[in-house]
Amino acid sequence: MNYLAVSGEQSLMDKLEILSDAAKYDVACTSSGVERKGSGQGMGNCAAGGICHSFSSDGRCISLLKILLTNECIYDCKYCQNRCSNDIPRATFTPEEICTLTMEFYRRNYIEGLFLSSGILQSPDLTMELICRTVLLLRSKYHFNGYIHVKAIPGADPELIRRTGFLVDRMSVNLELPTAEGLRNLAPNKHRKNILAPMRQIQTGISANREELSLYRHTPRFVGGGQSTQMIVGATLESDWQILHVAESLYRKFDLKRVFYSAFVNVTGDKALPSLPGGPPLLREHRLYQADWLLRFYGFQAAELLDEKRPFFNVMLDPKEDWAVRHLEHFPVEVNRAPLEQLLRVPGIGVKSARRIVAARRSANLTFGDLKKMGVVLKRALYFITCGGKMMYPVKLDEDYIVRSLTDARDRVRFGSDGMTYRQMSLFDVEQFSLPVSPAEKLQDAVGQF
Repeated sequence: MNYLAVSGEQSLMDKLEILSDAAKYDVACTSSGVERKGSGQGMGNCAAGGICHSFSSDGRCISLLKILLTNECIYDCKYCQNRCSNDIPRATFTPEEICTLTMEFYRRNYIEGLFLSSGILQSPDLTMELICRTVLLLRSKYHFNGYIHVKAIPGADPELIRRTGFLVDRMSVNLELPTAEGLRNLAPNKHRKNILAPMRQIQTGISANREELSLYRHTPRFVGGGQSTQMIVGATLESDWQILHVAESLYRKFDLKRVFYSAFVNVTGDKALPSLPGGPPLLREHRLYQADWLLRFYGFQAAELLDEKRPFFNVMLDPKEDWAVRHLEHFPVEVNRAPLEQLLRVPGIGVKSARRIVAARRSANLTFGDLKKMGVVLKRALYFITCGGKMMYPVKLDEDYIVRSLTDARDRVRFGSDGMTYRQMSLFDVEQFSLPVSPAEKLQDAVGQF
């Protein structure tokens, strides 16, 4: 069967509706969308068709056209909406159609780039060839220089992946499930070895290209934005501890830019899948993203956050709070003397605020008022820090007490004339409850602001 010929019977808008909806479960970029018809009295309208949002390294929000090349698939993964045994409307774009959509969306300033994924059409080689042809057309015929992120198809010819890598900004290979056992149970047509092979090829290609660029400035870039992957959370029985160790290993061995976590949504109703009476495990997904951030930017290791005896995060606390209350021997931290690495482990102190603290204390001793201005979340940090050897308020370094204070508004520290009993602390009245400040300290505080 010629799938591309059959797909020509559908209109371009029909295909866009089917294939943008089919792409929503791939979270290798941060997605959001809304559909809103024009009222006739204002200007413009909003269509959900395929627009998603990602973020650049400098923090800019980038709008992308997020679609599948096809939702046809030869595999029968039990968790996938596009599995071959699923009775759903099918569609396949031609390379020219994707180019037309991308350019027309770009000209209208709807998007800044393209995110292209795909089911497996007839074979991995054919699918990867169509993706490569699409990107080549965009770059050479349409002279499109915007951002392009595509999927590398496991099992495809390495030469096709190599050629595509010189045309795109980022590539990703979905690991899908954290362990090989989970993959065997739910995706029997897929093999861990086939998934890791293109990951290794992309990593090797990026490394070799980096060396070439250092010698020859005009060498074409190979996957200049790096590679990423995605894991489904909650479809199988792996613990947070296992998932986090897999992510840490991927960062270390394959030099990934991001590991994305996707809360499992039961869209097929297969008996082998968990029923999830409470809905998708979104809070668990959120905690894994927070822990992933700690691995990448805060100097934590997976073994510090979880272990075999305690394999799941406490969903009531963020992972840094959870670690801190279990390691109170490291606290309180004196913000005027502690090294950057130690400040980064304090709940409520982020990377930017930690660096601001290190820079500002060179010229003045910092107060709690200064910390508030630097972006420190004092309602979390106050249990773990001192300024000038004094805590902000009299609190107990006790795990149960701090956990209750962080999780239950009724048990949060309340302050009044006796320091403990009258009203709840607010970030907006830190100044009012600060320790007495001498004239010399006020002068130092003023100098520190500059």
